[in-house]
Amino acid sequence: MPYLLEIPRLMRLCAPILVAQVAQTSMSFVDTIMAGQVSATDLAAVAVATSFWLPLILLVQGVIMALTPIISQLNGARRQSEVAGAVHQGFWLTLLVTLPAMLALYYSPLALHWMNVEPLLAEKTAGYLHAILWGMPAYALYQVLRNFSEGLSFTLPTMIIGFIGLLVNIPTNYILIHGKLGLPQLGAVGCGYASALVFWVMLVGMVIYTHKSPLLQPFNVLSRLTAPNWPQIGRLFRLGFPIAMAIFCEVTLFTVVALLLAPLGTEIVAGHQIAINFSSIIFMIPLSLGMAVTIRVGHTLGEYQAQRAKLISIVGIVFGCFIALLCALSTVAGRYWIGGIYTDNSDVLELAASLLLLASLYQISDSAQVIAAAALRGYKDTQTIFYITFASFWLCGLPIGIILGMTDWLVPAMGPHGFWVGFLIALSIAAFSLIWRLRVIYARVEHNSRANLPLVDGM
Repeated sequence: MPYLLEIPRLMRLCAPILVAQVAQTSMSFVDTIMAGQVSATDLAAVAVATSFWLPLILLVQGVIMALTPIISQLNGARRQSEVAGAVHQGFWLTLLVTLPAMLALYYSPLALHWMNVEPLLAEKTAGYLHAILWGMPAYALYQVLRNFSEGLSFTLPTMIIGFIGLLVNIPTNYILIHGKLGLPQLGAVGCGYASALVFWVMLVGMVIYTHKSPLLQPFNVLSRLTAPNWPQIGRLFRLGFPIAMAIFCEVTLFTVVALLLAPLGTEIVAGHQIAINFSSIIFMIPLSLGMAVTIRVGHTLGEYQAQRAKLISIVGIVFGCFIALLCALSTVAGRYWIGGIYTDNSDVLELAASLLLLASLYQISDSAQVIAAAALRGYKDTQTIFYITFASFWLCGLPIGIILGMTDWLVPAMGPHGFWVGFLIALSIAAFSLIWRLRVIYARVEHNSRANLPLVDGM
């Protein structure tokens, strides 16, 4: 019975996060569609620019994600007076990590010359990157306030502000891309400025909510800013940096595989991209459920309920795998229909459909590993997540994918299918290893509970 009671609690937290994630993903989809209406070069510029700025912004976001378990544990322990200080140290850390990320993004177009990108595409890509650069501080600060709200189990603001961002993004894209209201026609570069503006709108929305909400106002987060506390900032960075690197490893793996497949032809790349794009949409479900698990586990540990925290993480993984099974069966049944949404090329459609079969297999492993990692974040055990992710993806999955996909060492070269078998193996290893690590953490926390010691490390 306790297991069944936990499911609706997780869903109440998860549903707004899921809608917010979909809204955020839809912004990139809108950029792609609207840039493609201008020219193929503008479409390519958005795609190439995204491959540069997305890993950097995810690095910043990953570091800040450490705030969620900290705040949820403080809230569960009834130490609300310490929450504002933790958020303020998050602000200082954000400034420290965002400035070098902005410098890296500013100079990243230099790589386009080494890649022999055609001049017009390089110009549009650089313009997009330099435009969206102005939105990075707003995006990072928004994430701090978002983690503050979600750490207190208030996830609805994230959904509302995500939708506001999407609603602002569409007309702003149209105006800047096509040069309406007397503005110059910017094409793909307009998408960059539109995204930067949306990030500032979302930050302003979150600041207003934080200042006015009767739920968040008592914490006085915006009334005054605490001076930097370097030991706390250091602990926050040590907790958040492994999260950032784990996300970076996963994102860059898929980028590297796309580059390795490029010489095999446009149809193969297109089929691979369709399967990846659809899988990333489905991935929003376990990702959002995992965020809810982090909040619940952290809050329960703050209340000194070790057994309940264990129950929540188990429920999250099992329920996530059940949903993944339903999604996998739906993917198998509708794989040709799904591919048909993206293309009418029969060769691309056939390849995409076959890759979606492999995608349906790894959805369960993917769900298990992302929710197990989220539970470990709730326990503040983040370094292990990075070690396991790096080893599973880069030391196991990628080499196996290259061997199966591009060599005849074990079987005749399988092309993209070999890489997807590598994905399946990597995700399965990660899921097994992260769940094994959770079992170790359960035993450690239960021992601390019996010995009347702190369940996890403090801030």
